[in-house]
Amino acid sequence: MSGSRRPFGLTERGTAKQTVTISFAGFNRAWAAWIGDRLERRGLRVVYLRWDAPPEVPLVQLLRDLSLADGRVLILISDWYFKLGPRTHEEWNAALREVVAPDPSRFAAVSVTTASIPTATAVLAPVDLVNTGPDEAERRVVERLDLAYEPLPGTGENRRGLRFPSAMPEVWGGVPRRNTRFTGREPLLNDAYHLLNGSEPGAGVLTLYGMSGVGKTQLAAEYVYRFSSEYDVVWWINAEKRVTYRRLLAELAPKLGLSTGAEYGERLRAVRDALRRGEPFTRWLLILDGADEPDQIWDLVPTGPGHVLITSRNPQWGEHNSRLLQIPVYSRDESVAFIRRRAPRLTEADADQLAEALEDLPLLLDQTAGWLNDSDLSVEDYIALLEGGIDQDVVRVSADFPVAFQTAWSILLNKLRETVPESVDLLRLCTFFAPGFIPVRLLREMPQDDLPEQLTGLLEDPLLWNRAINQLRQYSVVRLEAHDQGADSASSGESLYLHRMVHQIVRNDMPEADRREFVDVVRRALAAADPGRATDTRLWDAYAEIVPHLKYADVLNSDDRRVQTLVLNCLRYMYFAGEYTSGVRLGARALRAWRSLLGEFHPRVFDLIYQYANLLRATGDYERSEPLERAAMDHLREDRGERDLDHLRAANGVGANLWGLGRYDEALEHYQWLYPAYRDLLGEEDSRTLNALNNLGFAHRLLGHYQHALDIDKTTLEMRRRLLKARHPWALFSEASYATCLRLLGRYGEAESVQTKNVRECRLVMGADNPQTLRAEHNLALCRLRGGDRSAAGALLARVLERYERKVGDRHPETLAAAVSQSCFAREHGDIDQAREASESILARYEQLLTEGHPFIAGARANHALILRSVGERDHAHVLVDQALADMTAAVGESHPYALGCAINASALRNLVGDTEGAAALSRDTVTRATESLGRTHPLTLSARVAHAADLRGLRDVQQAEKVEQEALSDLEATLGKQHIHTISARSRNRPYWDFEPQTT
Repeated sequence: MSGSRRPFGLTERGTAKQTVTISFAGFNRAWAAWIGDRLERRGLRVVYLRWDAPPEVPLVQLLRDLSLADGRVLILISDWYFKLGPRTHEEWNAALREVVAPDPSRFAAVSVTTASIPTATAVLAPVDLVNTGPDEAERRVVERLDLAYEPLPGTGENRRGLRFPSAMPEVWGGVPRRNTRFTGREPLLNDAYHLLNGSEPGAGVLTLYGMSGVGKTQLAAEYVYRFSSEYDVVWWINAEKRVTYRRLLAELAPKLGLSTGAEYGERLRAVRDALRRGEPFTRWLLILDGADEPDQIWDLVPTGPGHVLITSRNPQWGEHNSRLLQIPVYSRDESVAFIRRRAPRLTEADADQLAEALEDLPLLLDQTAGWLNDSDLSVEDYIALLEGGIDQDVVRVSADFPVAFQTAWSILLNKLRETVPESVDLLRLCTFFAPGFIPVRLLREMPQDDLPEQLTGLLEDPLLWNRAINQLRQYSVVRLEAHDQGADSASSGESLYLHRMVHQIVRNDMPEADRREFVDVVRRALAAADPGRATDTRLWDAYAEIVPHLKYADVLNSDDRRVQTLVLNCLRYMYFAGEYTSGVRLGARALRAWRSLLGEFHPRVFDLIYQYANLLRATGDYERSEPLERAAMDHLREDRGERDLDHLRAANGVGANLWGLGRYDEALEHYQWLYPAYRDLLGEEDSRTLNALNNLGFAHRLLGHYQHALDIDKTTLEMRRRLLKARHPWALFSEASYATCLRLLGRYGEAESVQTKNVRECRLVMGADNPQTLRAEHNLALCRLRGGDRSAAGALLARVLERYERKVGDRHPETLAAAVSQSCFAREHGDIDQAREASESILARYEQLLTEGHPFIAGARANHALILRSVGERDHAHVLVDQALADMTAAVGESHPYALGCAINASALRNLVGDTEGAAALSRDTVTRATESLGRTHPLTLSARVAHAADLRGLRDVQQAEKVEQEALSDLEATLGKQHIHTISARSRNRPYWDFEPQTT
């Protein structure tokens, strides 16, 4: 290899420069810059390529992309280079062997670490630069690139350029030790570098500003270490107070070799003059840390050829010849990477969850992650503690941050009290909203009567209000956020951003008298903002803004009727918007609080039970909703009589619970008296009467009375359109119910037409991921599947299931219904193994959620038996389907469509295992019962007839089989058409099977 080396110096004019690409971790930027500078002085063209290694991109692909870089690739090896991602040594070893080993000459490497590195790094043949001087390091780099080394003129001290990374600047003082856990922030570091170096001479001042805890000091320290090779003087000053700043700046005098007297004022003047003139050093960097009061020190900030880097909570530095760079919290990727380095035991999911809870604030992530790594506490348990209130024993202070977070904020609050006391009042008001974005405009928009005297001036005087907000902004306690409120937007449309930890510290540090007055004001502000119509989708954004603040305003302990109405309306909004889990939690807390506050039988408590039970039922928790509503119904009947509207409302809920529990006959009987009661009391066109009529129709559908259900749904739909308008959520719900009945009757074309329109309007009115929209899309997918468009149906089923799981979870009844459809589709048109896995999971979830004997469990077993049949487990499938048939018959009766469907499948399995007589007897009885209950040409009856023909052939009764088959085919062609998939399948003598489809409430 040495024979191929050639000497090189300055490139001759007209000769193309040889290129070297340096790949380096941002942490080692100083080394990369120095090596590049040395190579460029020797005539090479250098390309700098910072190694990012995003975790979602395979390491092999990253290395292959790196190999495409210009010229020879020189990798700057350090432990940081291998940690990015983060990646394990095993991953690195595999990738290096795959990508580098086949062509090692494409790469070269130098090492600047003594830490353990992947063993396969040997393929890069790195040369060690640790513990070397600049000349020896330069020689090793040059020779590793297979180029002959010759010293250049002007060596050592006489050769000016970037400082060797291992060498300290001539003057260095006060700089914190380097944070070896520093993560990310690459764009901010680059922005800071370019802002300082791109400034005019004498104007190189940059302020890193942001709220406490975002890592301003850490970012400034990392900037120093990365770019210190470009400075001869680096001096760090605590600039919180003017007196401290003056003293520390004066202490630079002897370090610069300035001859002054002992008085520090004289030294201070000498330092400022030396920095201004650039003598004895032009390349200087001053860091003013914690300079939150620009008015106190701006006149002492040096000017000259060097740079000044300021950290501050105060953006007013922009008014004092400083450029500004706002420092936000970590990006989520940065948070996750930092946590996983700080706490290796946490998974990526744990890290993401913790980052979200701590809102990506670097200080809190550092304080928390290290402690969690050494603790047995799970992230979920920690977050529960966090939400319950911060305790200093829970959030420990890291050694890197010597002043406790709580203490720092106490100091700041005292400062605010001394300057603008109203700013503290405003801050305390904010703590009765949820942390994060605080809609302070609600305070300004609420009625201003009967305000506490302490707050009257703040809320009524715009000048005082703006002064308080500006004071909080000045210290980065809050951040002002403007929201687009439309054409009439004004400053009242603004909100403040308050971090969770700041929120809790201020909330805990409050006199009890203030607490009582302030929480009452916020409750009244929220109540005044109640739009009053929770079913109006146009108002959902307003409710979505209000709901997060209910907990922090402690609205459940208010005896104000307006506040209680707000709670009820928010629960109703959460039901219609599909926010079921959050609604159930709020409802449970409200019921406990109101029973204690108002008494168990207060009218408001019954209003609450109605809303709470709706949410419980929406999650499938019938075991809790049924006794709750039944107790309310019984008490109201005894106390007020059967014609009381609150009693009828509770009875309506009881009927819906009976559906969920699989007690379909009881539910029908229940609604057969409830609907007339509403009609006689309120008339046919009252919305409550229509709700009862809708429920009566669904009770008929659940019992397989599809034509009767269709007639009721049609009437309900027409009346709701007339009374509530066509795009009201209830009208859209009735339309989807009508389309479902059309499909269950086998009128697939009509059903798809109605459902397509309904889906379009649900998406427009309710939103794409609202449960009602997903329910409509699920029915549309089934319409397409029954109509023969399998491709479109399969794609839509997959999308619906994925969104259901994301929106309401994998144990929700609607999610399970979608999963059932997807599993059946996969069995016939997809991956049988995937179908089996899904089916087993569905069955297990139903068995956990429902009691044994529920028709949904029997139906899921019937579906699973078909999968077992498809994979060759005939005997197991036969036993399981017979069990499903027996359980379904016991649950809903032998003539219910569910039982008829199970019988069709059971006869097929009997035929398959050789019980041809049993199969024929069962299919014959099934045809008889299906014809009686559904009619001769219903799709389920037609399937039973085709199946019976197959069983007759199994008995070798060919003549009768032909007769039954031809009659069935004739009816199929007349009902569905000659080219329908069911007709074609029957003509090909493919035995039909029945897929159980759960009808959810």
